[in-house]
Amino acid sequence: MGYAVEKWKDISKEIMALSSEHYEEIAHYKDIPLEPDEERYNQIEEGGMLRVFTLRNIDKKLIGYALFFVNKNLHYKSSKQAVQDVIFIRKENRGRGGRFIAWCDEQLKAEQVQVVYHHVKTKHDFGVLLERQGYECVDKIYGKRLDKEVG
Repeated sequence: MGYAVEKWKDISKEIMALSSEHYEEIAHYKDIPLEPDEERYNQIEEGGMLRVFTLRNIDKKLIGYALFFVNKNLHYKSSKQAVQDVIFIRKENRGRGGRFIAWCDEQLKAEQVQVVYHHVKTKHDFGVLLERQGYECVDKIYGKRLDKEVG
């Protein structure tokens, strides 16, 4: 197994192929189609605010990824912070998740990131794994569909 820091522009096709599996497993609103905006990811990366971390098997096949937006926080302008955009490891490789997250943290710390935030789906909760690594639950996120009546 190998970890790497990679560029979105170089591996977006591989991530897009794996993201369909990710979407099928965790998407809450399955009627909203998966259609990542590759051009915006390119722009964010060109602006220096995207980090792409990958996990590959011995044959160099992509089996996991984590994308973070890294920037100075608008509320704490002297604090560089990372917000997880997506994180995914194929089911058969999930036992490696803790080590992968720890490695991602090391990479972010090396560039003076002060705080890392992960969002966790309630139906796919890996909060216990994060807590074992020193993370604290600091927020909850609620969603509401405005385009449909809720019964």
